[in-house]
Amino acid sequence: MKVNKKFLAALVFIVFIASSLITLSIFYFLFGFNKYKLADTVRFFGALRLIQTDYVNNVDNSKLIDGAITGMVNSLGDPHSVYLNQDLYKRLMEQTEGSFGGIGVVMQYNKDNQSVNVVTVMKDTPGEQAGIKQGDEIVAIDDTPTKDFSFDQIASHIRGPVGTDVTLTLKNADGQRSVKLTRATIKTSTVTHQMLNNNIGYLRIGMFSENTGKEFSAAYTDLQNQGMKGLIIDLRSNPGGLLTSCVEIAKQVVPKGTIVSTVDRSGNKETYSSELEQSAYPIVVLIDGNSASASEILAGALQDTKAATLVGTKSYGKGSVQQIIPLGEGTAIKLTIAKYYTPSGRSIDGTGIEPDVPVELDTSGNVDNQLNTAIDVMKQKLAQ
Repeated sequence: MKVNKKFLAALVFIVFIASSLITLSIFYFLFGFNKYKLADTVRFFGALRLIQTDYVNNVDNSKLIDGAITGMVNSLGDPHSVYLNQDLYKRLMEQTEGSFGGIGVVMQYNKDNQSVNVVTVMKDTPGEQAGIKQGDEIVAIDDTPTKDFSFDQIASHIRGPVGTDVTLTLKNADGQRSVKLTRATIKTSTVTHQMLNNNIGYLRIGMFSENTGKEFSAAYTDLQNQGMKGLIIDLRSNPGGLLTSCVEIAKQVVPKGTIVSTVDRSGNKETYSSELEQSAYPIVVLIDGNSASASEILAGALQDTKAATLVGTKSYGKGSVQQIIPLGEGTAIKLTIAKYYTPSGRSIDGTGIEPDVPVELDTSGNVDNQLNTAIDVMKQKLAQ
C-alpha cells in the first residue's frame, strides 16, 4: 500500500506537537505551575526576548537575569530576603567562616532613621589607619547613600576582595569627609572575654558565625577556671548569624527545655531543646536596638526560662529565619523560610524583646553605663 508523503509528514508533525505539549504539561505539573503561572512565565520570557532583540544597546544576559531575580525578591517587601549575586554571596560565605576582606570597623544601625555609626575600630586595620573614629556616621559607600541599602547590604558593600578599594563618606561633629581605604584580611574572633571585679565573668558575642560555638566554649571554660561566680553576656550590636551556632551556645546556659521553635508556611514546627539541668551561674544579658535574630533567640530563651536578667534597651525585633539557597553560577538567595518563637511561644518579629532593666546608653562620656548597670544587677544576684 502506497503512503501519501504529505499525509505522513503531517502525521509526524501532529505527533511531534502532541508529544511536545504532553512533555510541557508534565514539566509544568511537576514544577507546580498552573494555567495562570504559565501565562506569567510566557510574559516573563517575552519581556526578556524583547529586550534581548530590540533594546537599542547590547545587553548582558547575566545582568538581565540578576536584575529579574533581584526584582522578584525585592517585591516580597521583606528586608531580610536578599538576592546574592556572585560578589555578595562570596562575601557572606567569608563572613560566616570567620575571616574576610574588609576595613576593620564594627557598625551600629539605627533602623528608625536608617543611620550607620562606627562603634569600634579594630587595631592595625585599614579603618584605624584612615583615622576612622568611634561615633563617625557612615553616610555613603562609593558615593551611594547608605539609606539606599539594608544593613546587610551595607556590610556586604564595605567588605570585598583583599586589595580592592572602597570609599566611605563620614560625618561627625567636625563636618563631613571622604576616605579611600584598601581592604585587608580581617580575621575576627566573634567572642571576647575577661574577668571583672568580684569574679564576674564578662563575655561578648559579636555575631554567630561558624566557629562561635567553639569560641564561646573556650571562653566560658577559661572564665570557670579563673573562679567565675556570675556571667554577663553582652549581645549589644550583635546582628545574629547562624541559628546552629546560637543553639550550640544556648545548650550551655539555657535550662532544660525548649530553646526556640521555628514554624514554616505550612505550619511545620521544629523545636530545638536544651538538656542542661540548670544554669551553673547567675546570668545577666546586655541587649540593645541592634541585637537581632540569633542574639534575640538566645536572649529570649534566657529571659523566658528566668535564667537571666536582661539589661539595656529593646532589641531589634527580627523574629524570622533565613536560609541560604544556592542558585548556581556562584549566586544564591537568602530567603525567609520560617518564623521563630521563644520558649513561652512569643513571636518578637517587629516588636523586639523588652529588657527587664531598661537603661539607655549614655553616649556623652567614656563610661559604659549599661555595663555598669549589668554589674550592679549581678552583684545583687550574688548577694542573695
